[in-house]
Amino acid sequence: MNIPHPNTFETILLALMLLVWLWQFFFLFRRILPVARHKNTSISDTDLPPVSVVISAKNEEENLETFLPDVLNQDYPDFQVVVVNDGSEDDTDMVLTRLKAEHPHLYITRIAPDKKFYHGKKLPLSIGIKAAKHEILVLTDADCQPASDQWLKHMVSAMRSQHKELVLGIGNYKKTKGLTNLWLRYDTFTIAIQYLGFALRGKPYMATGRNMAYTKQLFQKTGGFKNHIYVASGDDDLFVQEAANKTNTTVCVAPQAHTISTPPSSFKKWREQKMRHLSTSPHYKKSIKFSLFAEPVTRELFWALTLYFIFFPNFALLILPFSLLLFLFKLIIWKKASDKTGMGKVFWGLLLFDIVQPIIIAFSHFGNLTGSKKRKWK
Repeated sequence: MNIPHPNTFETILLALMLLVWLWQFFFLFRRILPVARHKNTSISDTDLPPVSVVISAKNEEENLETFLPDVLNQDYPDFQVVVVNDGSEDDTDMVLTRLKAEHPHLYITRIAPDKKFYHGKKLPLSIGIKAAKHEILVLTDADCQPASDQWLKHMVSAMRSQHKELVLGIGNYKKTKGLTNLWLRYDTFTIAIQYLGFALRGKPYMATGRNMAYTKQLFQKTGGFKNHIYVASGDDDLFVQEAANKTNTTVCVAPQAHTISTPPSSFKKWREQKMRHLSTSPHYKKSIKFSLFAEPVTRELFWALTLYFIFFPNFALLILPFSLLLFLFKLIIWKKASDKTGMGKVFWGLLLFDIVQPIIIAFSHFGNLTGSKKRKWK
């Protein structure tokens, strides 16, 4: 291989490419590979402690009608479902009352409508947790459907078998046709394997409120949501930031333990939702913010430098094999993580979205900086 002697500019680019390559490889190996290698906990059919499922619902009559029966009909020996009707103005109360007659283990509590006082999601969740009669809490949303009737068994077994206080689960989107749906599921997948991988390496930093579990004692010990009550979102990730550590947290990635949600109807609605979720990121720990910032930046640099060396090919024979090796390594890990979590062939989205994902997320962050600072929970 005849490689010319690099000039100063090319030396800088080659050194930068080496740093980018090393960081990306490190991130894949340390933060994502643990998910692909994780062994799912076997569920237990005996000695299962009682559980309280907590759901906050605001104008959710259709979703409660459709999805709540699957929560109420879990194959679990002793559990209650606490639904907080948060000032709904539709027929939520009627739906809940009817379901209560059919399912005695459904407990309903209500917050009166108050148009002068906006309180977000944390208040109804706090009320629901206080009303829960059992120590183990499993949280989900009104628009979520358990992937199976073994959902509770998997979540609780993960907690009990490893003697943990907090379990991070997966909230997936329903698969439909179209590129937008593939993007939504791919983005959800990449976020999930990232926060799960961090947790498996002893650095838990977020969860999804659509599927997580913790003990009431942990909630009380942490002070609930009081330290970030002023932030509209964060009942999941900001709570994890305060309550989780490398010894009290585990994950549950079994496909039967997912919750499934109806995806946003358009890319615009997804972006609005994404901006609301990203509004909590400034409150993350500095080390986490650095890692989450460095990964997409080095990823974009990786692609930019790879394309540069393709169009200016003096060092293409040196760079391209390493670029191909890194991308194939990432694709293999994505596939194994997809298989482990039961999220299907969504890993192929890597071929379409790996370059554009950081750009789209950056525009969502920018929207938070330039738009309204008050992202309301709906």
